[in-house]
Amino acid sequence: MNSIPAGARPLGPLMIDIVGLELSELDRERLLHPLIGGVILFARNYRDTEQLTALCASIHALRSPMLPIAIDHEGGRVQRCRTGFTHLPPMRRLGELWDRDPVAARAAAADIGYLLAAELRACGVDLSFTPVLDLDWGPSGVIGDRAFHRDPAAVAALAGALIEGLRAADMGCCGKHFPGHGWVAADSHLTIPVDERSLADMAPDLEPYRHLKLDAVMPAHVIYPQVDARPAGFSPVWLDMLRKEFKFDGVIFSDDLSMEGASFAGDMVHRAEAAWNAGCDVLLVCNAPDAVASVLTNWKPAHDPVRAARLERLLPATGWRADAPRCAAAKAAITQMAA
Repeated sequence: MNSIPAGARPLGPLMIDIVGLELSELDRERLLHPLIGGVILFARNYRDTEQLTALCASIHALRSPMLPIAIDHEGGRVQRCRTGFTHLPPMRRLGELWDRDPVAARAAAADIGYLLAAELRACGVDLSFTPVLDLDWGPSGVIGDRAFHRDPAAVAALAGALIEGLRAADMGCCGKHFPGHGWVAADSHLTIPVDERSLADMAPDLEPYRHLKLDAVMPAHVIYPQVDARPAGFSPVWLDMLRKEFKFDGVIFSDDLSMEGASFAGDMVHRAEAAWNAGCDVLLVCNAPDAVASVLTNWKPAHDPVRAARLERLLPATGWRADAPRCAAAKAAITQMAA
């Protein structure tokens, strides 16, 4: 690893999870490792807003710059924090509203984005891995109602409005799963899906990425053999396209390297190396503490200040406060939409 100036602790390339509701000694030891650059939380890390606030404060106090804290909190069935948080609808509900009233759907998307971010930010969470930009082609159960719509123009419009809401609450966004997970039926948590379409046939799936200004992108653990034999998150072909053709300069997060869809690359150290070499800036290793230990011991990447700086840009400003009237109005609008 390249030498780092004494006293500096730049963000590393790994984002890992923790065991419970507060930091253990092992958690603290691992989060101080120079390879660590962030923490991802799960439902097991949440009891109530007071506990989550204390947990986030303890994570942020460990290092400078602070470790970004992320979570999968999309709404619908993918919402890690529930008690004490507003129950957000699945994004398909916004697509259904779009078909009836596009203006109302965009307004509702902005409300959801603002409230989603404001409630997390109030507890110290920095980023939610949202929005899902996959098109709702029908076969994918793992995506399903997480997708806004089948029409890429509707997806871009609704995701764009949701992103406006996120940013109004001082939170960035992460579009996923590039270049598209909605066509294949297989679940990349359990297997390696294969999408046999040509790049030309995939043009609709790519449209949201062409039109949206994204802070981060997460590639899919899906193989598109007519473009490359490697899953997108391990493919310099796809990630170079994202950087060069799409002019994307934000953070590329790998999807969880412990998923079966990442097994293409071998053991966890080889998975980390392959995703890093392909162009991912931050590598997620979740629900696999032994694998985390192996990566921290055996992976020796050179420090990359450009990638570390991209990640640091995702940290929100300090001193932000939620707009209480806007939160109340957003809750009322979301309740009305759900009814």
